[in-house]
Amino acid sequence: MPDYVHLFIGSPPKNAPSLIVNWVKGISARKYNNRYDDRVKWTRSYYVGTAGSASKGAVERYIAEQEGDDT
Repeated sequence: MPDYVHLFIGSPPKNAPSLIVNWVKGISARKYNNRYDDRVKWTRSYYVGTAGSASKGAVERYIAEQEGDDT
């Protein structure tokens, strides 16, 4: 779907997921708003999950497979 983004981010445990999400949303909104006339306003919602025992390659394949999936 064109209105969501998958990110695969590695971070030390000291960085709270909520802070990482706010950082990514803030930077991307500022960059978008500087480039285009219409303003983007991110929702406050997000989903964070762990990769668990899945390999980096497995997660990257999953994200790649989501492209173009309208469900």
